[in-house]
Amino acid sequence: MSVDHIERLREQIREHAYRYFVLDDPQISDYDYDQLVRELRALEEANPELITPDSPTRRVGSPTNDLFAPVPHRERMFSLDNVESLEELEGWESRVERLLGRAPSGYVCEMKIDGLAVSLVYERGVLAVAATRGDGAVGEDITANVRAIDSVPLRLRSDPPAVIEVRGEVYMSDEAFESLNERQSEAGDRLFVNPRNAAAGSLRQKDPSVTASRQLSTWMYHLGSVEGGPRFESHQEVLTWLAELGFRVNPASKSVPDLNGVEEYLRHAERDRHSVGYATDGVVVKIDRLAEQQALGVTSHAPRWAVAYKFPPEERTTRLLDIRVGVGRTGRVTPYAVLDPVFVGGAMVSRSTLHNEDEVHRKDVRIGDEVVVRRAGEVIPEVVGPVPSIRTGTEVVWNMPANCPFCDNPIVRPEGEKVARCTGGLSCPARLREWLFHFASRGGMDIEGLGYKTIDLLIERGLIHDPADIYSLTPGDFEGFEGWGDVSVGNLMAGIEASKTRPLSRLLIGLGVRHVGGTVARMLTRAFPVIELLLAASEEDIAAVEGVGPTIAASVRGWATSSETIELIDRLRSAGLSLAEETKEEGSELLAGMRIVLTGTLDRWTRDAATAAIEERGGTVASSVSGKTSFVVAGAAPGTKLAKATSLAVPVLDEAGFEHLLEYGPTN
Repeated sequence: MSVDHIERLREQIREHAYRYFVLDDPQISDYDYDQLVRELRALEEANPELITPDSPTRRVGSPTNDLFAPVPHRERMFSLDNVESLEELEGWESRVERLLGRAPSGYVCEMKIDGLAVSLVYERGVLAVAATRGDGAVGEDITANVRAIDSVPLRLRSDPPAVIEVRGEVYMSDEAFESLNERQSEAGDRLFVNPRNAAAGSLRQKDPSVTASRQLSTWMYHLGSVEGGPRFESHQEVLTWLAELGFRVNPASKSVPDLNGVEEYLRHAERDRHSVGYATDGVVVKIDRLAEQQALGVTSHAPRWAVAYKFPPEERTTRLLDIRVGVGRTGRVTPYAVLDPVFVGGAMVSRSTLHNEDEVHRKDVRIGDEVVVRRAGEVIPEVVGPVPSIRTGTEVVWNMPANCPFCDNPIVRPEGEKVARCTGGLSCPARLREWLFHFASRGGMDIEGLGYKTIDLLIERGLIHDPADIYSLTPGDFEGFEGWGDVSVGNLMAGIEASKTRPLSRLLIGLGVRHVGGTVARMLTRAFPVIELLLAASEEDIAAVEGVGPTIAASVRGWATSSETIELIDRLRSAGLSLAEETKEEGSELLAGMRIVLTGTLDRWTRDAATAAIEERGGTVASSVSGKTSFVVAGAAPGTKLAKATSLAVPVLDEAGFEHLLEYGPTN
């Protein structure tokens, strides 16, 4: 092994640690940093003669910042060793059993908070000193700022010892992080990359009032140096006592008897990680009995009695190879990033949306950049931003192309709008493809079997050029098509026939009238229950419909008077479509007065289709959770709404529960 390679690796780690811990401006993701440290540690273990006293593996945390006075810790603060699989966790337990001579008596599992480790020292029950972990031996004095955090008690409850040191994490909740970045964006200031860096930046402020405005929170999880006080046998007893003193202790912490219990906790924690309301990247597993902790002791950098199980990474850094554009059903042109494939959030990611031209320039993302990519569970991959400090000067600034790459017609951006559009109409094959898919989707005409693959085949063979052509298809059109037997053709024909009875509101959604989503479509068809009435309505009549303003009215009127629309409607009428809104059936008020919030991704329902189903039964779909919310329907990757529902004791339904609600109402 080359000495130069090890030293280059050390220098890399030092630079990334400085940017992460001191500047709060990371160049790479936590996962990538951990991998560098793991590589160095493995090399040093294989070549112990090459270990140096200043190696990053000898360091616990980060260097202190000159802006704050140094604070020597009463007892050394350690970091934790990491494991990234159940096999590695079992290996850790085997080492523990070997050192103890038997299996541990039990474990405590705690959510690993993505925040900033702190030490709080109380003298005679009053907060005296608050410090960061620093390098483990010396931290930074952040007492004034910590006093501004509401969850930190300034005076302890009960009967505290003469001196007590408590350790834990300062973090920023998901809701507070989103609110902070909204304020940063409105002020034109730099956005924070993640809650951890936002919390660190908020805590390292010279003005404590800035810290107070950032809505920081704490979880305390460890008892350090103590003079006097009760004696404890287990870590779980310590957590209970800390709560009695007035500290905020995470209720998700749990005692389990063995490794099977740990693994069950891990499965639930990883599944629910996005519903807890704060950033977590794993679980800390600790030996529960304090006597066993003492017997196991510590290494130079970490306790042997605890380990951090890291979830699969949700942020990684990778190269942005190109920026291209896609065209949607309305002609909207959306840039997306082509990435050097990277495994993040449980999936291999090679593309990510960039939303619009303004967003590309706001983030200053360039072709050739090293970028941070985030993918949380089922959430669409997102380019968080570039790492500008390692640019070489060869990166290319991107601008929206003048012409559509699919049909070569001009791309225009109307004044005052963020969205650019292709002017090619349905001569653009990309736009036609998306329009037909939307028309056939569950939120539109719900044509079973007519997905992208089938649409691509039909367009390629010249069989469909607009939605009306779908209803001219015959079984004979599929003769000779590979994979299309009598059953699959019959199923598609049945799906097309069934769609003819869909209500007018679903047809409006499927046809993609600009500014007309599910809610607006149902408002319009309540006022104009047959297509002839809507086509004949004036712009003023349309604008007079409750919930429909002048912008929507102008769009609908423009669509209704278009010769292409009139011809298309005539052909759909000739094909036998209903073109009328269905009359409400008995039981359609099942959800009358109910306020329902949708969050996350459902398997069997698009957002529009779920909204339509609720509104058809008299319910209202709300965008935020409050005490007036009747139910929250939570799919995959639900985000902060689920956490708020839990805190407000609002009933939460999964997809099966939602479908039961739609069929039977809230009382069965």
